[in-house]
Amino acid sequence: HIRTKIVRFWSYIQKAVIRIGNDIIEIEGLPDFSASYWINYEHMGELTDLAGFPLSLNENSDRYTIDLGSLYPGVKIQVRTFKEFVGVKVLGATETSFGNSVGIIGDFHTGNTYARDGSTVMNDFTELGNEWQVLPSDGHFFHEISKPQFPEKCMLPENPQGQRKRRLGESTVSEEQAEAACAGLEDEFSRKGCVYDILATQDLDMVGAY
Repeated sequence: HIRTKIVRFWSYIQKAVIRIGNDIIEIEGLPDFSASYWINYEHMGELTDLAGFPLSLNENSDRYTIDLGSLYPGVKIQVRTFKEFVGVKVLGATETSFGNSVGIIGDFHTGNTYARDGSTVMNDFTELGNEWQVLPSDGHFFHEISKPQFPEKCMLPENPQGQRKRRLGESTVSEEQAEAACAGLEDEFSRKGCVYDILATQDLDMVGAY
């Protein structure tokens, strides 16, 4: 599960929870780059494993790694933090390990984003987000409850489609500056995301999140 925070017309992942078996880790981002997590609801408890899979935090305290290699060779779940921002990646995902996964990120094989019924394709990301809002039947894994909770609907940004409509006077970082900062990233998807994030936050340091 993820928990997002809205800032005007954009939002970001502020906290993420991963549960494997009966074990749970919750990770949040902080402005001072320090680590903050709960392991089985214990704040800053000892990190050794998650349901038997090795769990580690790097020296910079910004990358958590769950090594699934004992069951799925080469597969890892990685959670990175950058200031208040949290990102989750599955490295080396295979048909065996994640082929049957479901959720807001879409189908493993096609990339199609489906409704909870598993067959209705949803291309409107606002509708998709509402469709996959955490339900009581999904369980509550965060260490504290925060609003909104179903049946209260998710909060939407000022502009649900995330279009940048800042007045010129509000912008201190130009698109050209953002593109220059992100130019060293290898793939186009990351570069586009990096440019958007810099323009949204007006923070050139956001390239560090990539």
